[in-house]
Amino acid sequence: MEISGIISAILIGTLIGVLGRLVVPGRQHIGVLWTIVVGIAAAFLGTALAAAFGVANTDGVDWVEWLFQIALAAVGVAALSRVKALR
Repeated sequence: MEISGIISAILIGTLIGVLGRLVVPGRQHIGVLWTIVVGIAAAFLGTALAAAFGVANTDGVDWVEWLFQIALAAVGVAALSRVKALR
């Protein structure tokens, strides 16, 4: 992977993590770094899921892929927030 690819993954992961965090209602008990990590993981998993369903490469904006990524980020943020809140 090239440096530009790593930087892109971090930037997109940050955006996905923040959007996922906005979807989850209430206060989340995780920090910014965990939000970024969850967002990066959700971006990769959402892309793989969209590819599995055959909607990863469409003309224009890949709205379905974004929905998969944001939904996975929201699930990840909620799960991690619950784990941290129990401690």
